[in-house]
Amino acid sequence: MTSLTPHAKAIDLEDGPTSGASAVPITTVTGDGAGALAALGAAVAEAGGGLGEVVARTLADGRTALRAEALLPRESRRALSAALARGDATASWAVGDPEAPPRIALLVSREGHCALDLLDRPPAELGGTVVLVLSNHDALRGEVERRGVPFHHVPVDRERRDEAEAAQLALLAGQCDLVVLARYMQVLSPGFLEGVGAPVINVHHSLLPAFPGGRPYERAHARGVKLVGATAHYATEELDAGPIIEQDVARVEDRDGPDRLRRIGADVERRVLARAVRWHCQGRVVRDGQRTVVL
Repeated sequence: MTSLTPHAKAIDLEDGPTSGASAVPITTVTGDGAGALAALGAAVAEAGGGLGEVVARTLADGRTALRAEALLPRESRRALSAALARGDATASWAVGDPEAPPRIALLVSREGHCALDLLDRPPAELGGTVVLVLSNHDALRGEVERRGVPFHHVPVDRERRDEAEAAQLALLAGQCDLVVLARYMQVLSPGFLEGVGAPVINVHHSLLPAFPGGRPYERAHARGVKLVGATAHYATEELDAGPIIEQDVARVEDRDGPDRLRRIGADVERRVLARAVRWHCQGRVVRDGQRTVVL
C-alpha cells in the first residue's frame, strides 16, 4: 500500500482505464490518510474501476487532504459512492460528476479582460461552464451576448446598494455553483457572501496593499516597481484578505510606463484567475484555515 507523506505526490497505479470510462474526481479530508487511501482503492475496485492520479497533502492540523481520479464507466458511479460510504465512515467523500461541470457566474464591472478570457476558454479547459454574467455597467453586454451567454445589468447606487444586491442574489439563486469576481469593482456585503450559497473567487493586482485605491499603476510607476502581478483568493468579509488560491508576477523594466504596466498586470490577472477557477472546479483546492492547499 502507498503511504502518505507531508509532501504532495502523484501516484500512477497499475489499474488501467476501464473501457469507456471517464475520470471521476474524488476528494476528502480525513484524520487517517492511509486508511482513507486503502478504503478508496477497495471501493474503486469493487465498483469495477481503476485509480488514476492520487495526490495527498498533510494539513497544518495533521489531517490529510486526498484527491484521486477514479476511472469508471458512468453506470458504476452510484456503486462507487455506496462502496466509499461502507469502507470508511470517518471520511466525508466528495465525488464529482465529469458530465455535469460546475456552473460559473461572473460578476464584472467595466474592465473585461478577465471575464472575456474565462468566457473564451472551453469548459474542458476551465473545468466549468460560465452560465451568466452580472455587471453593474452595461459596457460589456455586446461582447458577452456575442458569446451566447446571458448578460444581466444591475446598476449599483451607493444609496441603494442593498436593493442592488437583492436583485443580484435573485438572479444567481439556484443558477451557479461558483461566483467569480472578474474585476468586479464593488465591495460585496457580508449578507451577499452569506446569501449567495456558493464559493466566491476574487482577483486583484499585486500592488495591494502598497497602492490601494485609484490609479495604482501610475503610483507604482512613480515608485519604480520592478514586479507586477496578481492574486486570486476566496472572498470573505475581510476585503481582499481571503485564503489565497494562486499568485503570479511578471518583471517590468524602468522604461515601462503606466499603460504598459497595466497591460502586463492585466495579462497576469487573466492567467492567475483562470488557474484558480480551474483548480476549484476540479476539486483541487482545500481550505486549510486561513490558507489553501492545491492538490
